[in-house]
Amino acid sequence: MCSGIIYFQEELYLKKLKRNINVGFRVTAEEHDAIKKRMEIAGIGSLRVYLLKMALMGHIICLDLKDVQECSRLLRSISNNVNQLAKKANEGSNVYVADVADVQARLDEIWAQQNKIIKSLAGILEVV
Repeated sequence: MCSGIIYFQEELYLKKLKRNINVGFRVTAEEHDAIKKRMEIAGIGSLRVYLLKMALMGHIICLDLKDVQECSRLLRSISNNVNQLAKKANEGSNVYVADVADVQARLDEIWAQQNKIIKSLAGILEVV
């Protein structure tokens, strides 16, 4: 029922183990509401079970979005070039082969950047 990266073995947490150490912390009302929402998404009704699962099995994923920002920059650049070519073509002006080749080269850069991003994300999923 859990939709996301974190999957749990229910039987491990439902066993009646001797738990004799108390661990606790305080949260704000907003943090408590956020925890409750995440519990609902995970399909877990018990706060104790949810917090135990997250403490033992939860993952924190930090993403470096520099590649995504570079891809966005390249997309803005290529979209400007495509718009200029379309405007020329619609006005009846000549569209030069060199201009089309430039657009193709920039598209190739974007695809290379996109592949780099996908490989990075696949690496994150393999670690988790």
